[in-house]
Amino acid sequence: MVKEKTNILGEIGAGDAFEILMTLAKEDKHIRKRIEQIAKERLSRVDLEDVASDVYLALNDIEVEDLWQQSGSTRYGYVEPTERAYEMFGEELEPFMEELKKYQKLSMNKEAKTYCMGILKGIYQFEKESTTEFADWAVDDPKEYFESVLDKWGKETKDQKDMTDIEDFIKKNMPDWYKRVSKKFEKSNPST
Repeated sequence: MVKEKTNILGEIGAGDAFEILMTLAKEDKHIRKRIEQIAKERLSRVDLEDVASDVYLALNDIEVEDLWQQSGSTRYGYVEPTERAYEMFGEELEPFMEELKKYQKLSMNKEAKTYCMGILKGIYQFEKESTTEFADWAVDDPKEYFESVLDKWGKETKDQKDMTDIEDFIKKNMPDWYKRVSKKFEKSNPST
């Protein structure tokens, strides 16, 4: 009986794969260019609806029981449930914000704009559609984080067209929240 040869590439974990990739990139500039090309192609596949859905699901999956466990009387003192809900909301958004920062750091402005739109839409969807008990404790959080995401994206955005695109996106898809953030666009667009 001949033993099948194991495909080692299928058995490599993420950490080992990264180290191998970096070693190859250091050893050969042509391979490095190809790796960068593949990475850019992969990173440029940002789907607004997928991001919005992921954000909505992450927020909607927050368990109210976790909030109750982490708030109220604790051995460290009293933790206000609405304050802890605000923190939990932010904790769920953090991976999405890190991804947004990555696109901005890489000067992938189109992708950053699309990713930001997805985050905003997911937050808005949570506020409008979620019927979880957690949502009852996080009443103001969606609007506050919506503004925060917009501010953080806008701080790094220099392109006026991108600002206009986001403004138009909010006007069209979230008209009831546009009034809340419209002044942010007046600052960036003196002609309005």
